[in-house]
Amino acid sequence: MNSMNWRELKKLLNKGLDTVQANEVIFSGVGILSTPYALASGGWLSLIFFFIIAVIGYYAGVLVKRCMEKDQTILSFDDIAGRAFGNKGRIWINIIMCLELYLVATGFLIVEGDNLHKLFPKVNIEVGGLSINGTKSFVLISALIILPTVWLDDLSVLSYISGTGVLASFIIPISIFWVGAFDGIGFHEKGELIKWSGMPTAVSLYSFCYCAHPVFPTIYTSMKKKHQFSIVLVICFILCTFTYASTAIQGYLMFGSEVQSQITLDLPTTKISSKIAIYTTLISPIAKYALMVKPILDTARTKFQYKKPLSMITSTALLISSVIVALSLPFFGDLMSLVGAFFSLTGSIIIPCLCYLKISGTYKRFTFEFVIVGGIIVIVAMVVILCTYTAISKIIRHF
Repeated sequence: MNSMNWRELKKLLNKGLDTVQANEVIFSGVGILSTPYALASGGWLSLIFFFIIAVIGYYAGVLVKRCMEKDQTILSFDDIAGRAFGNKGRIWINIIMCLELYLVATGFLIVEGDNLHKLFPKVNIEVGGLSINGTKSFVLISALIILPTVWLDDLSVLSYISGTGVLASFIIPISIFWVGAFDGIGFHEKGELIKWSGMPTAVSLYSFCYCAHPVFPTIYTSMKKKHQFSIVLVICFILCTFTYASTAIQGYLMFGSEVQSQITLDLPTTKISSKIAIYTTLISPIAKYALMVKPILDTARTKFQYKKPLSMITSTALLISSVIVALSLPFFGDLMSLVGAFFSLTGSIIIPCLCYLKISGTYKRFTFEFVIVGGIIVIVAMVVILCTYTAISKIIRHF
């Protein structure tokens, strides 16, 4: 469930894309690729935590709606933080959102590099006598393809292309099922019941699937029938949970504990169904990269008040920096674990809960609601600490 630029999402809504589809655009993302790896990390019983995260994520979405109902001047997620905790709250939420978007965009480059290398393993690039091969060469090629898109001011076309994430959320599970059922792989792996050592990674990756809450206010304000927001939210969470869970189960049954951090890397490239899944995976990140970093660039432009020429330089520098990170940390599973562990859980659960307690005044009264919301904050905060420590430790061990 990956965030996208809220202004572009509003354009989609205004041009007729219905709210369920808009939610799917946000939810559907690279997270679907890592769900089998998440399940393999924690074992079958980790699915319990997956469904718990989905329920808590839905409840946090309802709290976002309630915050907006308390104050009609709230139009965005940072407005909620500002209403609750003033300008400092607004600044902190922007920092968290920008860092999350940056790391997810970097993850897109890793996805492109890994999957293109899967399709074309023999490609090498020669630059000034320096040979660049493997995934690194495709990360650079992908960056060159993406570069013109980060220079654009009007991203409405890219918004529609990024909407292929909705299609991908159906194509990828179907393609994986076809590979398992009809292309000779089968669903023979039994897996393990539970793996406590890998549970933090599993929880982190599951959390990454539900990190779209910063865009919920824009969807809410764009709806003509705002009272239907909760119903739309239920439908979207059910659809996405089913899609993610089915992909995780299929991948784990097919490849067991050996499944890679992206399920597409395990698929045999000689099969048409596998190629469909991989090519579908490749399309969306190219369009979504510019949408993902647009809020970061807009924040910088507002802060420093620079114009078009410098804007192009800034966007190019941002892309170059994410290429460097992607080349330095080419560990998709671990990078997304870090995003899920800290940024997703903090931005999509803890912050909505804290803001609701403050805006509603619930923190002043010891009620059942206060116990529920406060309990979620405390438990999730402990999970954030454990899972973030685990994710950082795994990244460090790679070096």
